[in-house]
This record gives sequence, C-alpha cells and structure tokens, in this order.
Amino acid sequence: MTESAAEVFDALGKDYEHAFRNLTERRDAITALAERLPAGAQVLDLGSGTGRPTAELLAAAGHAVTGYDVSPKMVEIARAQVPGARFELGDMRELSFADGTWDAITAFFSMLQLPRADQETMIGRISAWLKPGGLLVFATVPADVDGVGIVFMGHPVRASSFAAEALAGKLRAAGLEIVRETRSEFVPEHPGATGEPHVHLTARKPART
Repeated sequence: MTESAAEVFDALGKDYEHAFRNLTERRDAITALAERLPAGAQVLDLGSGTGRPTAELLAAAGHAVTGYDVSPKMVEIARAQVPGARFELGDMRELSFADGTWDAITAFFSMLQLPRADQETMIGRISAWLKPGGLLVFATVPADVDGVGIVFMGHPVRASSFAAEALAGKLRAAGLEIVRETRSEFVPEHPGATGEPHVHLTARKPART
C-alpha cells in the first residue's frame, strides 16, 4: 500500500534534508533566483520541507518567504530552523491567491506525488499567481510516468512526472519563458539510494508591455 506525501515526509523529517544536502544544482538555482529578484521580494515556496536550503537562503538574501507543506512534521522543523521565514501547513492544490501576488515561486521536487493532471493545473495557477516579470523555479525527476509505484527512501509511493522536454513545454504553454535550465544526476545520501536524473528549470512570466 502506498503512502501519502504527508505520511512519507512526517516519517523522514530531517533525514530528507540530510539525503539531499549536497544537491549543488538546487543551491545554484536558488542563488541565481535570489540575484534576479528585487529587494524584499515576496516568494512562495511550495513543498517547503525543512526550510533548508530554499527558504533559508532566500530569507538570508532579504526576501520575504512563505512556505507551504503537507507534512506537519516538516512545518514544525522549518519553523524552528528558519525563523526568518513563514511556514504553513497546506496542500498546494487547495491554496488560493490573487493573480500577480508573488515575485517568485519555487517548487523543488514537490509535485512528484501529484498526478500529472494536477501538476498541469498547478503550473497554470502558478503562472497566474506570479507578478509580470516574476520567476518560477521548478525542479523534478524527469520521467514519462503517471502514478507509477516506486520506493522512495524506504517508503512506497506513487510518482508522476514528465520528460524534461515535455515539462518545458508545459511551462511555455502556461505563458512562461524558460530562462535557465540545468540537468544532472544525483545520488541521495541514504542507504540503498541510486542515482536519479534531475532537471532544474527557471521560467519567467513576461512583463507587461
């Protein structure tokens, strides 16, 4: 029987942070985002986990970060570790914001347990939530799968994703322009872990003309 995202990440807690602590592509994407943002930018982190490194780095750069996660344990850890950001419990699919609310939105591997249809819906909603000129940083494990059963860090889950080119196409279809892309292979620091492909995409919502 598969586990929900809340169940998985409640159980993993800081083990997840440890396993992915040396993911340099993620840190590079966050740093590049922070440098592009206006001072004191409003940033939404979807699937904020333990708050590290995303919220921590962006808050340290002077930005106002609000993170949402479905795991109560992750929200508890993040609030303790990153007091300079705000963290709330919530499923991203149930969030509602006015169009043009955020300067930037980040989603690092946080949609992998959402069905493809939900991911497409979220990408469209994210595009609407961004201010003109706003930025999305989206990272995932690219694969042509929808609801496939896998074991993630010892937990049975259902995973869904898109191939890298298809994902870029979804972002463009939502009205976003790809401005940065990196692809890499990463082995989490966890017993039995094997290498997994990663893609990090930064996309920009066009400014009003």
